[in-house]
Amino acid sequence: MEISDVLPQLSGVADDLCMVRSMFTEHNNHPEGNYMMQTCKVFPGRPSAGAWVTYALGAENQNLPAYIVLRDPASSPYKANWSSGWLPAIYQGVEFNTKGTPVHHLEPAVPLPPGVQTDSLNLIGKLNRVHQAQHPREQELESRIQNYELAARMQLAATDVLDFSKESPNTLRMYGIDDPVTSAYGTRCLMARRLVESGVRYVQVFAPMEGWDHHNNIQRGLDSVCSKVDRGSAALIQDLKARGLLDSTIILWTGEFGRLPITQGGSGRDHNRHGFTLLLAGGGFKAGYVHGATDDFGYKAVKNRVSVPDLHATMLWQLGIDHNKLLYPYHGLPETPTDAKVNGARVVNDLLNSPAAPV
Repeated sequence: MEISDVLPQLSGVADDLCMVRSMFTEHNNHPEGNYMMQTCKVFPGRPSAGAWVTYALGAENQNLPAYIVLRDPASSPYKANWSSGWLPAIYQGVEFNTKGTPVHHLEPAVPLPPGVQTDSLNLIGKLNRVHQAQHPREQELESRIQNYELAARMQLAATDVLDFSKESPNTLRMYGIDDPVTSAYGTRCLMARRLVESGVRYVQVFAPMEGWDHHNNIQRGLDSVCSKVDRGSAALIQDLKARGLLDSTIILWTGEFGRLPITQGGSGRDHNRHGFTLLLAGGGFKAGYVHGATDDFGYKAVKNRVSVPDLHATMLWQLGIDHNKLLYPYHGLPETPTDAKVNGARVVNDLLNSPAAPV
């Protein structure tokens, strides 16, 4: 398994990785590439993978959202990355902070006297129920009511789950919390482990967005950004494995597309939708396995090609979901997570320890 020397920690867990070297996607631009990776379509408006998973499986911990987003606070990724699209709003991702109060607006800006907040919430609840009875098909209101009720429970649960004082010094060092270079991303990875451990269905961790788009100075840029994410990424795999959680957790480590094998301006590389590599770990995916290949130039996936909808279909299968049978009616049509009838998505059995039965 060939892994760049800018990722020495991930190289150290190669025996746990499933490397797919034959990915391809449908667009060369960042927004469309992100939409495709999240929703199986290049245009915005469809539900993200996390929304589909929580729609299918529901919540395991009633005091935390089923779908949590840990984004880089210094970056602004497209919110379509965790949108519920035309699924009910309750299934969209909830942003958690890595510093201060875990959830935006969870606590009142000005402390309230005892009992005031409870009385206010009870009044709002009564008014909401009256309005709901008058407008029974208003999904947005129902989602908002559920979010308010969840927020009240989260005031205790979120703070407790993200309390690192319960972690050992060795664990904090493993994630790089003690190093200014690795601390921010390592914190998000450790938060992800604690959330998974607490029963959160789907956790989306964003790397620093600045520094990956190497149209110039690719060597210096990769050295810099990989040094921020390498340790935390490897630590998450090691920690889940040590706690017996890796077999039941799928880790996907990817961008939205690849880079061309030719130089751009002498020191950079442009976007390439025809061939790229991603990493999977846990969740019944083969460990220490390399799947597929590009041509000799690294330009186009040619052997055992895997599309983004194929990837989604395979991950959903490992979560117990048949992408052809998970349906939601929208504008009179039975929509599926992979838009299966159009994309022809399939479960990639070669990636799995236990191949799926033909669908």
